Amino acid sequence: MITITEIEFEKLSKYVKSNYGINLSEKKKTLVVGRLQNILVQNNFDSFSEYYDYVVKDTTGEAVVNLLNKITTNHTFFMREADHFEFFKEKVLPFWTEQAKKSKDLRIWSAGCSSGEEPYTLAMIISDYLGDKMPSWDARILATDISMKSLKIAKEGIYKYEHIKDIPDFWKKKYFKMCQDTEYMVSERIRNNVIFRIFNLMNEEFPFKKKFHVIYCRNVMIYFDNETKNKLIKKFYDYTETGGYLFIGHSESINREESGYKYIMPAVYRKE
Repeated sequence: MITITEIEFEKLSKYVKSNYGINLSEKKKTLVVGRLQNILVQNNFDSFSEYYDYVVKDTTGEAVVNLLNKITTNHTFFMREADHFEFFKEKVLPFWTEQAKKSKDLRIWSAGCSSGEEPYTLAMIISDYLGDKMPSWDARILATDISMKSLKIAKEGIYKYEHIKDIPDFWKKKYFKMCQDTEYMVSERIRNNVIFRIFNLMNEEFPFKKKFHVIYCRNVMIYFDNETKNKLIKKFYDYTETGGYLFIGHSESINREESGYKYIMPAVYRKE
């Protein structure tokens, strides 16, 4: 196994944190080294210094994406933290569809969407709720991630049965079709209601012209230190409509003294 020196780990950690907000603390060193071994071996690198130079100098962006994929865990599934989706269906959708009944413009952002299960779940809930009125609404969901690998899976919308086994049976029939014995594809109309884009949450400026009614950013900020997390939450707040909601992961929290969001329920906040 190729070992990493303190200087090498510090250089790599600073690069990842300054560019992508991910905090690689000392206690994660063993995990990072283990996950990156295959890349070093496959590319015949003799040290982490060689690997660092390779990542920094690579102009295709592929090297850094592979790095990020290795050091983060893109683990998600349909209906994850189901109480969030229930609240979205029972409280959030009725409020915002009433507020936006003239413009028929519903703006939802799934930030850190990984392989697409979250935004597709939201799209199915919206489709059920709006029913025949769906074509008259612009209720497409913006879904972003920094991983091109995850976004490729998300855009294809093909999942093993084990990924969809816990969703309601009528959803399986209504919104999925079998494409192989154990694989199911999200229906075209649901896929068309999600816009996937590569996006780095650490960008200084967000390019959005309008604010969002709902932002989902769940289990992303677990990789950030408090300073980085607070800056991101402030950006989210600035891009949330008054009355809009922010959903975060149950293992995450917001410092309510430093944020304008109001606590609603575990991992759900609102801009008032």
